[in-house]
Amino acid sequence: MPKTYVLDTNVLIQSPHALFAFEDNRIVLPIAVLEDLDKLKNEDGERGANSRQSIRFLEQLRQRGNLFEGVSLDNGGTVKIEANFASIDLPYGFQSNSNDNRILKVCKGLINQDEPVTLITKDILLRLKSQMLSIPTEDFTAEQSPLLQDQYTGRMEVYVPDEKMEDLKKKGIAIENLYYLDAHKNKTAVVPEYNQFFIIHSDINERKTLLGRYNGKKIVGLKSQNQEPFGVKPKNVGQRFLQEALMQDAETAPLVIVKGTAGTAKTFYSLAVGLHQTLDPDFTGYRKILVTRPNVQFDDEIGFLPGNEQEKIAPLLRPIIDNLEVLMDRSDKSRFQNEIEMRKKIEELFERGIITAEAMNFIRGRSITHTYLIIDEAQNLTPKQVKGIITRVGKGTKVILLGDPQQIDHPLLDEKTNGLSYASDRMKGSPLCFQLTMHADECLRSALAFDATQRM
Repeated sequence: MPKTYVLDTNVLIQSPHALFAFEDNRIVLPIAVLEDLDKLKNEDGERGANSRQSIRFLEQLRQRGNLFEGVSLDNGGTVKIEANFASIDLPYGFQSNSNDNRILKVCKGLINQDEPVTLITKDILLRLKSQMLSIPTEDFTAEQSPLLQDQYTGRMEVYVPDEKMEDLKKKGIAIENLYYLDAHKNKTAVVPEYNQFFIIHSDINERKTLLGRYNGKKIVGLKSQNQEPFGVKPKNVGQRFLQEALMQDAETAPLVIVKGTAGTAKTFYSLAVGLHQTLDPDFTGYRKILVTRPNVQFDDEIGFLPGNEQEKIAPLLRPIIDNLEVLMDRSDKSRFQNEIEMRKKIEELFERGIITAEAMNFIRGRSITHTYLIIDEAQNLTPKQVKGIITRVGKGTKVILLGDPQQIDHPLLDEKTNGLSYASDRMKGSPLCFQLTMHADECLRSALAFDATQRM
């Protein structure tokens, strides 16, 4: 039996294609949703763009028939605009002129007509209010990833017969020789993903370990273990895996996705490898390093800020500058002795165009070629934004998505719906994508930072 789904405005703001995501069921848009779209359509940024796209979809449907009576979709469902039920009573305290409450009136009115209604909204407070009214409510899940603890980490600990350990360097280790221990300590066969990293333990001596990667056929050793990009040496297993992913050229690994808590050197290591490869005369892959960091408020308001583009985005560059200061002056003994000289070195990188920085709304829609592109704080991207970036990457460009799905500033995103988690889930198993989740115990910022990560 077809169901009736009432969509909130925020669902269309996140994904205009939600109009076509409910198969052969009935979609109802309260008139309040149209009024919200009308208010948002002139906004800059993602909300305005998605509002305009939703309106264009509705115009296409309007040309098929009367939306207030219902228009059929190609998937067998229907879309209807509902302008009735304004007189439905809500409990005391619910303001009748609130658009959220007008949406609830539509849901309640349809339920009174015995329709199997479900409200679809990303607004947690609206879900709470609907629960008070016994209205079934769900989040929009078409673009959702698994819960954080169930998301792909790109790494795994396995065991192998001791006599097979030597095969890693010689010919690689066949998958059938590997196993892992499940929650009940039972030996379980390994089903690897392309480019997944492995900590390999000997089955007779667990402390005897090797590091490897699945190349689509077998487990092979890491190629970059003895390298120190820009003088940086990996300090833990996570950084060895991270270095391996970053050191691959753009043809082998055009996309690297790194998740992890603050202090695990995601940005620092990405900059180190980028500088190493961009400045190395023997490596001619990249013209420059391009850095961008999405910011929920900043990206929409940059056009109104004073100054040129670099002056406008300077506040967002501060974390990048902090990492560059450490890279340019890594000696603990001489550090801070000549701040002026260090700053000149950093300024030179920007003046020569070795490193450039741009706001996210200037990146979207462009075809960027032969560039080492670092997107920091990628957990604040929407799925549409991250798709728009990855699908427009030009020849010779390497994209590094960095972020922590637990630190999200975007009001309509969470650990399951943000662009970083979305890209991780959709690109899992791609031979062109390397992924890695850094562990909390790989935090190198300070003893306090690690302790706080564990406690807070």
